[in-house]
This record gives sequence, structure tokens and C-alpha cells, in this order.
Amino acid sequence: MLKNHEIDYRIHGEEMQIVEIELDPQESAVAESGAFMMMDQEIKMETLFGDGSGQQGFLGKLMSAGKRLITGESLFITAFTNVGQGKKRVSFAAPYPGKIIPMDLNLLGGKVICQKDAFLCAARGVTVGVEFQRRLGTGIFGGEGFIMQKLEGDGLAFVHAGGLVIERELQPGEVLKVDTGCVVAYTQQVDFDIEFIRGIRNMVFGGEGLFFATLRGPGKVWLQSLPISRLASRLIAYGTGPRKEEGSILGGLGNLLDGDGR
Repeated sequence: MLKNHEIDYRIHGEEMQIVEIELDPQESAVAESGAFMMMDQEIKMETLFGDGSGQQGFLGKLMSAGKRLITGESLFITAFTNVGQGKKRVSFAAPYPGKIIPMDLNLLGGKVICQKDAFLCAARGVTVGVEFQRRLGTGIFGGEGFIMQKLEGDGLAFVHAGGLVIERELQPGEVLKVDTGCVVAYTQQVDFDIEFIRGIRNMVFGGEGLFFATLRGPGKVWLQSLPISRLASRLIAYGTGPRKEEGSILGGLGNLLDGDGR
């Protein structure tokens, strides 16, 4: 296994963030396809099959690529290596409004479990694998299905979440109930399960779905205020139907008056 490279970084911005990674000579960072924003001249970009973790042999690379495909990622990952003299910088951009979360896996027990599309970039040597939900109910109703990503290694990894990000340290036995889509990541000691919402009125009229995610400590969890699925559904509803603030009398006339006459 390739030893994790030790990288320095800075996060810029508020709602639309980028992470700028500083590489010493021969240091590398890896990133998801499409995350790249800019880099200094003497950084070499290389597309790798699998997760770029340094596994030897075609079979190992094929298994790594297969795991990435299962979690909804590309078969390939891109490595950025400083081939010049002195420190060089490469930057990666968040895909939608939210926050970039730095995670030092060495301080988090060497493993973090996260939602399937959360991974942005990492020090080379960090592996991106598959984490299967052990409980049938959690897999079906937990919001992320049976398959989540796991990040393993002893280096820095960066994940992205929507809206505001809350970090909570759960004590042994402490339980936090969360909307299933708001769970971004958690350390391996945390027990992740689902709980049925009680009460007919809560289920029918509450508008919060039928299940909570329950996170039981000890361990650390990261939560997002704006899951991308929630944002997408609001945008679709806004773009395909009459807006509530226009009222039933104006209807399409309101669209014409404000310039949206499609």
C-alpha cells in the first residue's frame, strides 16, 4: 500500500468553496473527475484506473475501479503530482453550494464512512472503497441505500456537503435522530440505524418522510443542512409549476409580467 502523502491546504470562500492544496516536490493529491479548478505549471496531471492508492497488479486495480463504480463514481481518478522544484499548488472546487470538510484520517481511527457522492479529493494513498449497510432496514430506508463510501488511510481527505455543516462528537450511548438525507459522514465506531416515525399525523402530514436516521455514539458525525436531493426537488418544483406567491388569479400572467413567459 502506498503511504499517504503529507499535504498542506487552505479552504477559500463561504457558500461556494474551493480547497487549495500545497504540494512539496513529488507529493501528489487525487481528486474525483470534474473537481479540478486550477494548478501551477509544474504540476503533472495523470488519469489513473481505480482509486490511485497504489495497488499493484491488474486485478487489484480492477477491483478498486469496480468499487468506485458501485458507489456511483467514475472508473478513473485523477492524480496531481508536483514534478518541479519548490512548493506548487492545485485547487479543487465544490460542485454545489455548501462546505468542504477536511478530515485527518489519522486522527479519526483511519476510516470514515460517508454518503456516496461526498468525496472530493485527498492525499495520494487514501483509498475510496465500499461500505455495505449491515441491516436490511437501514439499507432500504436509510436514504443512501445499502452502499456508502468509506475513506481509509492515515492522510487528509476532503468531502463536500450541502448548506451548513454541523460536526457533533457523540458520547458512548448518546443517540442523535437526524433526517436521513442530512447524514454526510461518521466515524466507524458510530452505530447507524433507522427508526420509524411514530404517530399517524406525523407520518401523513409531517412532511418529513417515514423514518429518522439514528446515530449512536461513541464517535464523530457530520451533518448537512441542505442535501442535494432536497435542493434538486425544490428546483424542479419551482421550474415546472406555478409559484405559490403569484396566487391562483395571476397564474401564468404573473410569469409574463416578470419576464418569464415560457
